[in-house]
Amino acid sequence: MPRFLKNRIGLLSASALVASVALSGMAVAHPKVNVQEWGHLSDKQKVKAITLSNDDGVKVTVLTYGAIIHRMDVPDSNGHLGNVVLGFPNIEGYERNNADPHFGAVLGRVANRITNGTFTLEGKTYHTLTNEGANTLHGGPDSFDRKLWTIERKGVDADGAFVELKMVSPDGDQGFPGTLTTHAIYRLRSDDTLSLRFQATTDAPTIVNLSTHNYWNLNGEGSGAVDDETVQMYADRYLKTDAQSIPTGEFASVDGTPFDFRQPRRVGDGLRQPNPQMLPQTGYDKCMVLNGPSKPGDVERVVARVTDPHSGRVMEVSTNMPGMQFYSANHIYGTYYGPAGKTYRQGDALAFEPEFFPNSPNTPSFPSIELKPGQTYDYSMSFHFSHQ
Repeated sequence: MPRFLKNRIGLLSASALVASVALSGMAVAHPKVNVQEWGHLSDKQKVKAITLSNDDGVKVTVLTYGAIIHRMDVPDSNGHLGNVVLGFPNIEGYERNNADPHFGAVLGRVANRITNGTFTLEGKTYHTLTNEGANTLHGGPDSFDRKLWTIERKGVDADGAFVELKMVSPDGDQGFPGTLTTHAIYRLRSDDTLSLRFQATTDAPTIVNLSTHNYWNLNGEGSGAVDDETVQMYADRYLKTDAQSIPTGEFASVDGTPFDFRQPRRVGDGLRQPNPQMLPQTGYDKCMVLNGPSKPGDVERVVARVTDPHSGRVMEVSTNMPGMQFYSANHIYGTYYGPAGKTYRQGDALAFEPEFFPNSPNTPSFPSIELKPGQTYDYSMSFHFSHQ
């Protein structure tokens, strides 16, 4: 058969397929990636905003500063789109104020706390910079949420729209050993799932525990307290902590405590229980020991489900990590405001931070967070949205 005739037949076949799709009413997926400049840091470095979108109108905007999830628009039960994450309205807000709340940011090198900013690795003691009294919190005062990341890749594939951000943390950064190269891959799928995959490598033994610190309010950013939201978590145990929120090493049963979310439970019902483990942090701020296996390459399992009775929005959290810090925005006191122009106050959001256990380097019974040259840290988490 002549080549021109083959090409003609191919064109006709393609046209027939498009016509067939149109007649059948089948949707053609059009996920998108849009990159825009989003202001400058005080040192004049440019910050970019990457927006991933899908056919449902769901959008997520990620900043190159701190790899921050700045906003995420998802539909409610009436199909109305609304932003469900807390954040600042501009880059100045993130640069000046985000060292405390960590709105939407990647946490690293080590999420959560290291007691006295000290740990021993392969016989050598290291001292990390402290930023919560005597302790190091979320990697120190100038950690991953304060760094400018670069766009390594972006695009659309069969799994949706994605962007891969990269950041290199030099040897000695905040006191941590080894040069750590980290990739954070954000992906928005057609089924309204936002996934985040961390991959990291090192040129010397070090410790790594990466997470994200998104503040979710399913009724909408700036809509007030989340007491009415219903939470279920698949965790039979939690980590007991001392007055500084450092784990004692005890894996405690959730039975009979405010941390028992094995069945769906209204957040406000447990938030004000006079439990000694709630008092130091004036609310929920506890690492839950997640049920199920956890190691690199494991398939994610669903670990939490959140339902908002006002908007009808539902969020499912999945991960292949062993723990998850559950936090009820206890330390927001009306000094910040968001894109909607509303002031944020205590209890206006919930944070679900999949992670390894706090203070792991100083607690031999906890899973190790050591990373050696030749190994790859490879863990992920997903946030799936739907509505009732």
